[in-house]
Amino acid sequence: MKGVIKEFKEFAFKGNMLDLAIGFIIGAAFSAVVTALSKGVLMQFISAIVGKPDFSNVKFSIGKTPILVGDLITALINFLIIAAVLFVIVKAINRALVKPKAVEERKSKDCPYCLTPIPLAATKCPACTSSLEPVEPVAAS
Repeated sequence: MKGVIKEFKEFAFKGNMLDLAIGFIIGAAFSAVVTALSKGVLMQFISAIVGKPDFSNVKFSIGKTPILVGDLITALINFLIIAAVLFVIVKAINRALVKPKAVEERKSKDCPYCLTPIPLAATKCPACTSSLEPVEPVAAS
């Protein structure tokens, strides 16, 4: 039993699990802010244009079944706000990440016989005197 508890502690307190829990909590708080912004500000502007005091009550009926258009539009606006914020965050993170350095132009090659570095245009290895084919330098792209 102690082994199971120890194993669970190791699992629960690993960095990835804690990061996930913190991300979930921040996401829930952010969702509440977006919902308040959407319902309290944006939907009020749309309600003023549509002429209904409470936009979530905008609906139409098919037979006796109400179709809640206002709630759908509110949910779509919430989704678009969250997607836009996540897009901006991901773009900022990608810009901040270290990019790999460009590949430098090759100026030498290794002799295939003795592995001594020699200039690309060399036709003889200075170390082992082997005959070699010259190589044209390739610029980095």
